[in-house]
Amino acid sequence: MPSEKMLMNGSQVVGEAAVRAGCRYYFGYPITPQNELPEYLSARMLDVGGTFIQGESEVASINMVLGASAAGGRVMTSSSSPGVSLKQEGISYMAGSELPGVIINMMRGGPGLGNIAPSAADYFQATRGGAHGDYRTPVLAPAGSQELADLTFVAFDMADKYRTPVMLLGDGLMGQVMEPVVFQDFIELEDLPEKDWILDGCKGREPRAIFSMLLGQDGQLYKHNLHLQEKYDEITAVETRWDSNVQDDDEMIVVAYGTAARIAESAIEELKADNLKAGLFRPITLWPYPKAPLRELASKVSKIAVFELCMGQMVEDVMLSVGERAEIYFYGLPGGIIPTPADVAEFLRSAASGDGKIGRRIDV
Repeated sequence: MPSEKMLMNGSQVVGEAAVRAGCRYYFGYPITPQNELPEYLSARMLDVGGTFIQGESEVASINMVLGASAAGGRVMTSSSSPGVSLKQEGISYMAGSELPGVIINMMRGGPGLGNIAPSAADYFQATRGGAHGDYRTPVLAPAGSQELADLTFVAFDMADKYRTPVMLLGDGLMGQVMEPVVFQDFIELEDLPEKDWILDGCKGREPRAIFSMLLGQDGQLYKHNLHLQEKYDEITAVETRWDSNVQDDDEMIVVAYGTAARIAESAIEELKADNLKAGLFRPITLWPYPKAPLRELASKVSKIAVFELCMGQMVEDVMLSVGERAEIYFYGLPGGIIPTPADVAEFLRSAASGDGKIGRRIDV
């Protein structure tokens, strides 16, 4: 049975959920605004006989994740925007070597060092690979603490099922806000899927696993990339997730994810006083992006309003999904500035009227 409600901040929620999901290895390096997560796990891992190591850098930490994954452990790292940038080479090597692991990014303002305010400007980095090579990383986008808990379980299961790194994309606000959460029960380690591909020594028998990305001969790399693409096609077909409360009589669809979606929900409530009917479409997987369901909904309305906590990144996936089926309007603010529901409601009124005084119309 699920546990009773626990009051925790979002970063701690991820830490507790990871332990319950069978994670016994954490490697990371501190950076605000997610430091409560490694702080929590530095003590919690001792309770369950796990391993916590603060690496000497983000680069060292992601390579520790790679090693623990190759040995069969459920393993996680966490950071915030510039720290995740430093992990990109290791994430590419994990994707290429087909090694599972979970990466948490509590996004902050950027580019560069930026600030510690919440932002959503790492969308391109997360959904387009972020490092070198033809690889993709499944990206889960929770909209609050309960989903942080639930999607952490999903992330570990997805990583093991497809032998791939999986990213959970939050933000500084989500990581700091305290909310009540109901956690799933502990997964018993013996109940985790068997991994017959891991490195566990070969004394007295033939080695059964070699992880190498030096695949330059006889078309090996070509064939390996085709294999990876087949896997990504399967993930797209099976794992695409979204939430929608769009009704048949809605005049406009609002597209937002994460913290922005919660602000948008409140803004949509404000519109009811104006008799303006709008529904929220919330992607839960940012990759694979839920293009097909959004495309179907777009054929029923004349306007799509996109709200992000950045200057516009997900809006490109909306454009690819919708095409010319509806007019697309965008509103966002950079550098960790969080608009109020009233600000977003004003944007939605502007989009509904087509005057574009707030935000801007996107020409497809």
